[in-house]
Formats: sequence, structure tokens, C-alpha cells
Amino acid sequence: MAADLDQTCVNTIRFLSVDMVQKANSGHPGLPLGAAPMAYVLWTKFLKHHPENPHWADRDRFVLSAGHGSALLYSLLYLTGYDLSLDDIKQFRQWGSRTPGHPERGHTPGVEVTTGPLGQGMANAVGMAMAEAQLAARYNRDGHKVVDHHTYAIVSDGDLMEGVTSEAASLAGHLKLGKLICLYDDNYVTLAAGTDITFTENRAARFKAYGWHVQTIENGNDLDAIEKAIKRAKGKKDQPSMILVRTHIGFGSPLQDSYKAHGSPLGADNVIKTKQKLGWPTEPAFLVPEEALAHFREAQKKGKGAETGWKRRWNKYAKAYPALAAELQGSLDGKLPVGWDADVPVFPADAKGLATRVAGGKVLSAIAPKLPAISGGSADLDPSTHTAVKGSGVFSPGKEPDEQSCEEETWSYAGRNLHFGVREHAMGAIANGLTAHGGFIPYTATFMVFSDYMRPPMRLAAIMGLQVVNVFTHDSIAVGEDGPTHEPVEQLAGLRSVPNLNVIRPGDANETAVAWKVAIETQNRPTALILSRQNVPTLDRNKFASAEGLRKGAYVLLACEGEPELIVIGTGAETGLVAQAVEKLQAEGINARAVSMPSWELFADQDQAYRDSVLPPNVHARLAVEAGCREGWERWVGDHGSGIGVNRYGASAPGELVLEKYGFTVDNVIAKAKALLGNS
Repeated sequence: MAADLDQTCVNTIRFLSVDMVQKANSGHPGLPLGAAPMAYVLWTKFLKHHPENPHWADRDRFVLSAGHGSALLYSLLYLTGYDLSLDDIKQFRQWGSRTPGHPERGHTPGVEVTTGPLGQGMANAVGMAMAEAQLAARYNRDGHKVVDHHTYAIVSDGDLMEGVTSEAASLAGHLKLGKLICLYDDNYVTLAAGTDITFTENRAARFKAYGWHVQTIENGNDLDAIEKAIKRAKGKKDQPSMILVRTHIGFGSPLQDSYKAHGSPLGADNVIKTKQKLGWPTEPAFLVPEEALAHFREAQKKGKGAETGWKRRWNKYAKAYPALAAELQGSLDGKLPVGWDADVPVFPADAKGLATRVAGGKVLSAIAPKLPAISGGSADLDPSTHTAVKGSGVFSPGKEPDEQSCEEETWSYAGRNLHFGVREHAMGAIANGLTAHGGFIPYTATFMVFSDYMRPPMRLAAIMGLQVVNVFTHDSIAVGEDGPTHEPVEQLAGLRSVPNLNVIRPGDANETAVAWKVAIETQNRPTALILSRQNVPTLDRNKFASAEGLRKGAYVLLACEGEPELIVIGTGAETGLVAQAVEKLQAEGINARAVSMPSWELFADQDQAYRDSVLPPNVHARLAVEAGCREGWERWVGDHGSGIGVNRYGASAPGELVLEKYGFTVDNVIAKAKALLGNS
């Protein structure tokens, strides 16, 4: 009887998914048909979750990295009792539906992360496992385990082909993340053909080489074998686990083992044939047998019991360790501690100044001790990005390397400095996983030119509205001797094109301090901080407007007497250059205004009245000065404005000389400004 019920439940998952895809005439039926058995075992026998409270802090995390199989996830969510109705299931992939084509965080209850771009979900899962390990190490005490959960993922051939999973899996193995368990839907088929045309490596050996615990299940319908494998995986405390489950795409259908089952509906006739072969009634569609639903809905009772038990443990913990409990709860709730920014430095005026990357490091080091949610690191570039926080420890399974540079830090899972290695793509995706898990404000760091490697996870962070602070240093052709390969030109324009991503390029040390504050305070979207390698003047704020103006994206840095006839706009390292040029223009009797515009996005968020006060509509002579591509600047300078930018690649030479050769001098700014006024 139990075996019959198990099979009924597996087929319920299969055919809810198949019927979803068929009704929508769009979707991916192949994965749910093949992977339903492993999903059933995981969700009914292992996954610790409470459908009535999807945000319970100590739940297990589940990631469907193969997001094209979203019908599988929606079936599981509905069946186990999440706030998702059968009508929602029937509206799969339709306008306004709660069951979109790929899983979307914040859109469907129970979806942890937005997946679909292959590889991202698995890397997110690595981040979630890192989050659990760090919080457990920092907050659990003897007899008080308040952080104790697993991260599970279902991954596909396509996921494992993507480079981001290689980066993330390598790091996960190194970090010995024993609470990360991946089930691999090993069906030998991709969208276009069988895997044998491109993917013949020994995947088991590959993951063993990464340091993972690896198991192989030859029959993906063997529920008992799947259960035993997951039990063994949970017993491995010092290795992440990869379970290769040999499945058949489109199982039971006439298209079984064919790529044709991957991304298209089976077709009405084939749906009937599949149901007949697997002993399922051909009518009605969306059939959910009462006994199957009752069995799945046991998750509600089990979940409530698990959460209730955890709450009892939490209350005992809070009584024994009230300060720790309050700190952890505040981080999980996304609350900023009182006085978190009290020690942020105010930088004195200095003509020589300092690089904004250096200023950013000082600000981060001032914030981190008062903001326990902050955790992050760089892609092997801490000495250059200035993003290591001394005294915060290094996230590690405990073994210290031989290098002397880190000998002063404590090496444990409690460490808040994350070493990602040269893995920019995984770094971005892991940071998304940290935020999605909860309890973190993660930051990443690399050179700006390598932001290209991070575009997919940054885009997904923007879609999900995740708070991730991406620090990009070495922001222009002023990088100098390293030459065009390391000098970003088009990257700034590219980042600005990403909806819901705040891009902030501060002009001096004090703007950098405010930029960091804004990034910490902005919880509904990611931020990109664009920082200089070279020193830039720290402006005298007795002469120039307060750096707090950065909060509005753009502000009048230096006003003139009366109405301006000319506006010169600067961003980032060019702000000081603009300030000098405008001072000279004013000395010549020209009513010029200097505007600092560190963030287009923040400025666009302001009301029209404020924007007009900074850039009066009747002032058409506008000059933008920025060491990057000029694309997009017409929005701010108008049809009659102009700019000094960089629309070709950089060059290898001392940074000051490269800037001069490309026209970033006071004299050239003045000449271009006068030309706009017809005074050249």
C-alpha cells in the first residue's frame, strides 16, 4: 500500500506538471517527468520546511537550479500546502500568473531564488550553504543550536556545463560545505541533442576532484535508493554532496530520452499515451487524488511541529544569550543597528587626496564592526580593492594556509572575510545566495573591467531586488600601465543599462562615504560602487556643497552668481577636474555651474522639481565629463549639450599621461565648455 501511494504521489507531480505545460502550450515537461521521484523523496522525507511560513529562518533551502523545470516546483509547492492554488497551477505562464515560466523569488511563495539562467541556482545554493555555516558558527552555542539546516538543489546537465558551477563547486569543495546536497538529473539529454555531442567528461570524477562526496544512482525511479543516498549525504559533515541520479527525460512518454521532450509540450495525443503508459487516468486534467494530496499536506503538520520546536529552542537561546539573539534577529529582519554609521570618517580637504578605493576601504572598516550583517570579499584582489576588514576573521573550515599575510586573522566558519579566488562569476552568484538566505548584506569586489564576468548574477540580483553591494575599483583609463585589457571603457554604460541596479560613482572620499551609506540603506536593489585606482582631490566642503547631495544622485557642487548659462557635469574621479574648470570659468566672468552626478539612478528617482533645480531646462549649454563611453549622456545634456568621454579603448602608459592624451585636462574642459557657449 505504501509503495502504491508513493507511486501515486510521484505520478501526481508528473502529470500536474505535464498538464500545466500542455494547457499553456509552452514549457518544459521533460524534466518533471524524469525528476519527479527524486523530488518526491526529498520533499516528503527530508526537506525541513513549513508551507504556512515560507520565511521561517531555520528552514532548509531548496533551489531548482534547472529553472526551466518550474512546473515541477509549482506542483510541489501546491501539493505540500503553500499559498498556491490549483487555479494558479492552471494559469502557468499566463499574464499576471503566480506561476511564471521560470521560478521568480518574491513572486511565488516558497521560491527561494529566481532561476532559469543555467548554473546560477547551483551557485546561489553554495552561497546559502555558506550563509548557514557562518551564522551557525557565529551564533550557535553549546546546547543551543538555533541555526541548523541544509541547502538542497536539483541541477541539470546544462547547469553543470556552465562555467559558473565549476567555479562555485570548486570553492564549495574547498570550504567543505557539508550541508550542501545537490541532486543531479543525469538524463543524458540537453535542449538540442544528447549530451554525447558536447558533454562526455566523467562528472562523478570531476566532483570528487573538487572534494565533493559523490554517489551514483543507476535507476532514477528507485525511491529507496534515492532515500538512502540522501541519508548518506547528510552524514557527510565535511563534504558537499553530489548525487548523480540516472533519469530519463520525458519518462513514460513517446518522446522519452529525446531532446524533443525538453522544451515543448508533449502534444495532446502524447499526453494521453504517457498517462496510459504510467497508469494514470486520461481525464480529468490536473487530477490530484485525495490520498496523494493528504499525504503531501502532511508537510504542513510536520513543518508546524518543526518550527514550534525551533521556537522553543530559540526562546531558551534568547534567555541565555540575549545580546546574541537580538543581534541575529536584527540581521535576519534586515534592521540596521542604532549607530551603525557612527564611526564613518569625515575626510579633511586635501588637494592631493586619495583614491576612492582607499577611502572605500576606510569606510567599510568603520562600518563592519557595528554592522554584523556585513560579510564579503574579493576575487583574489583584496590588496588592490581595499575590501578586507581586519579583525573580522576569514571564512574557512579552519585550516590556515602558510601565507604570512593572513596570520593575524582567525580562520573559521565564523569569519566574515570571504576569499572567492579568481572566480568573479561565482562570487556574484554566491553573494545573491547569501542575501536570499537572509541575515547578510554581502559585498563583492573586483576591478571594474571584470564586471563583465558578473553581469548574469547582477542582473538576477536586480530582478529579485536583492541587496548586494558590488565594489568595482580601477574604474577608468587612469589604470594606466596595465593597458586596454584592464581599462574599463564601456562597462559603466553597460551597468547603467541594468534596470533596478543603483550605479554610484563617487567623486571624492566624502562622496564615497555617503555612497557606502546609501548602499547599506538601500535594501530593495543591488548597488554597484565605482571607485578609482588613482588619487583624487578631497574637495573642500566649505567651498563646495556637502557630499550628502550624493543621496539625490546629482547636486549643485558649485553654484554661480545668478542663473547659470553653462552647466558642467562630472562624475567620479572627474568631479575634481570639473570643479577646477568651473572655478576658472567663473573667474573669467562666465556664469558656470558645476554639478556632481555620481548616480543617474538616484537622480532619476527624484521628482521633476528637484531635477530641474539641478539641471534647469532653459540651460542648454551642458557639458558632461566622464572617463567612459558617452552612450546615454544625451538624457542629461540634451540635444544641444556635449561631452568629454572615451569611445575607444585605453592605452598602456602612466595613468596621468593617458588621461591627458584623452583630453581629461582642465584646459580641455574649459575649451569644450566655451565652445558650447560660442566663446571659443
